[in-house]
Amino acid sequence: MRAADLDIRKLLDVDARGGVVRFAGERAVIVDAGALGRLREELVRIAGYAGARAVLTRFGVEHGARMAEAMVSRLPWDSDAELHGAGALLHTLQGFIRLAPGDTSPLASRGATLLSSYEAEQHLLHLGRADEPVCWMLAGIASGYMTRATGEAVYVIEDRCIGRGDDVCHFQGRTSAAWGAALEEHLPFFRESDLDPSLREPAQPALRRATIGRALGAKASVLPLAAPRGEPPIPLVAESPAMQRALDRARRVAPVDSTILLTGESGAGKERVARLIHGASARAAGPFVAVNCAAITETLLESELFGHARGSFTGATHDRAGLFEAARGGTLLLDEVGEAPPGVQAKLLRALQERQVRRVGENASRPVDARILAATNRDLAADAAAGRFRRDLYYRLRVIEIHLPPLRERREDVLPLARALLAAAARRLDRPVAGFTPEAEGALERHGWPGNVRELENAVEHAVALASGGVAALDDLPDDVRGAAPTGGEAGEAPAARTLEGVERRAILAALERHGGNQARAAAELGIGASTLYRKLRKYARGAG
Repeated sequence: MRAADLDIRKLLDVDARGGVVRFAGERAVIVDAGALGRLREELVRIAGYAGARAVLTRFGVEHGARMAEAMVSRLPWDSDAELHGAGALLHTLQGFIRLAPGDTSPLASRGATLLSSYEAEQHLLHLGRADEPVCWMLAGIASGYMTRATGEAVYVIEDRCIGRGDDVCHFQGRTSAAWGAALEEHLPFFRESDLDPSLREPAQPALRRATIGRALGAKASVLPLAAPRGEPPIPLVAESPAMQRALDRARRVAPVDSTILLTGESGAGKERVARLIHGASARAAGPFVAVNCAAITETLLESELFGHARGSFTGATHDRAGLFEAARGGTLLLDEVGEAPPGVQAKLLRALQERQVRRVGENASRPVDARILAATNRDLAADAAAGRFRRDLYYRLRVIEIHLPPLRERREDVLPLARALLAAAARRLDRPVAGFTPEAEGALERHGWPGNVRELENAVEHAVALASGGVAALDDLPDDVRGAAPTGGEAGEAPAARTLEGVERRAILAALERHGGNQARAAAELGIGASTLYRKLRKYARGAG
């Protein structure tokens, strides 16, 4: 038998009445990939990355060895090479991977390349981008399969991974002798005897922190959302009806490959919702690429989005693909799209209509395959009506619109979100902080949050970093949050000024004072753009004059 002859219809046997599923003659179960992703998340929280990798790698080794045993004992193979090549094809049929054309075995000289990996997809969704390859179980499966198929110990190592931002996942399999010293850092994850003793100790502190974090946020509807650089996921909390409606719409449209416009104030969570949509879509295994259209000049933005040819302008020393091409098979977020210059708007419209881009300095167009999400804190409808934004591009982007309300309009979310952010910050900073004092919670509820969720996240991290005990007290909060006006108002201050302009102005001036007048640092703390801060300061100056 040849590997190419494998047929899932012949390998899969389902006894509907008895409730028994067999794959290649072995008892099997069908498990939701998202549930496996949550299991991975819990393993990382409880045992850390090293412990989770060890558990999943060894589980994969056992799974791969059992599948190889079934292949060896039940099917007649034309050659050992066909048996070896059947492993990757077998796990393609099981839904684990999608092989690059022509690749069959990690034992080949060039290794095996995967165009998609369920494991990388789930890691990105639940834990964010990692610094190292994360297809631990798949490496274990390949190792176990090849070890049983060849009769000698084979170790399969991943050196490129979609989960850390690479275009593909790549695996190389060799014997221990062939790997030599390069295997030493990986060997502990395959064999318990080589595992660091600290990883075998009970993980009670980590388990306790995870339990506390869940208990504090138990009332809220929390959706885990991938954060960059492999940090723990930052939650999206929806206690308020307005936010629940927004997230419900995001979940419903995620599987549909339509263009989505996300609207809302700076710091309201537009990029986080965009990542949620990407992670819940069929493109989750592909890249998530974001570009801030307000942060780049028109010439550079055009090159960044569409790419350029060598020699097309000064400094263009080589051909370069743009972000539309880099997001192939994934999602491209056009953040602050309302700030895009008119020339770029015209080219964006053409790219969306034709699904093609033309690099700067080239005459030929290139097809693109990326889902487009756009985000803005501007009123694009008004800008389009006033001629400040292309009306045709506005309607092309606004196939589906999701508006994220500011934090001041969803007060029910402030404390649940603050508690969830505190649990994440405590894990990230390794601080034993489990909650807030009542006085601190009162201040959090009263504050106007002009910087929205981004400002709240910074304030919570500030409190966690300064907390001297197991809870964050009022004095641990930033000055402007701690001094927020009571809900009843101050004498002589109009409600609108207290809840919007007045609170916002106090927050901005306090941030500037803390950073010695440095506008860039103050804007970063508040979660707003430097240009937004500059406009507001000019407004305050005019008012003072």
